[in-house]
Amino acid sequence: MSSKSQIRREQLREKLTEAAEIRIARDGISDLRARDLAKDAGCALGAIYNVFDDLNAIVMAVNGRTFKRLGEAVSGSFDGSEEPVQRLIVMSTAYLHFADQNTLLWRALFDLQMSEDGPVPDWYRNALKGLFAFIAEPVGQLFPEYDNVERELMTRALFSSVHGIVTLGLENRISGVPPEQIERMITQVLSRIGNK
Repeated sequence: MSSKSQIRREQLREKLTEAAEIRIARDGISDLRARDLAKDAGCALGAIYNVFDDLNAIVMAVNGRTFKRLGEAVSGSFDGSEEPVQRLIVMSTAYLHFADQNTLLWRALFDLQMSEDGPVPDWYRNALKGLFAFIAEPVGQLFPEYDNVERELMTRALFSSVHGIVTLGLENRISGVPPEQIERMITQVLSRIGNK
């Protein structure tokens, strides 16, 4: 059974995560400040560091929620009856719509400073692997001759391609994609991979 102090810590952790999620959704991670979060959560500034190591840890907690919602959006976009290329297109479109509707939370997934060999929690790595697993299945169907290494490389290449198109399109850069044509560009790129 949890002690009262453990329950209070978990409640404060939840309040801080919710407050950070609201602020990141509105302002992005660059404007996230501990003092603002303490005010939002109704706690002392120092109390934050009793439940989180630093602001990065809070952002990671928010990112965990975002990964979950993104995974639900992508997995809910197909029913399994689609041909592999069509499934990739449908999932990519769901990814685009999620990114467009949750832009600053989505950007926080990739803007948080951390390295592949740094102290990244297992749950965070697993969330990213879960996203890649959605892509790996149709890739395996399209390229049955690929071994695990080649399949993983193709999975990451496809993710990177779609992610790049979405990023440039949503940032509306001159080198990017006109926002109204992002879906079309994704479809053009992905529809070519089935033509070996």
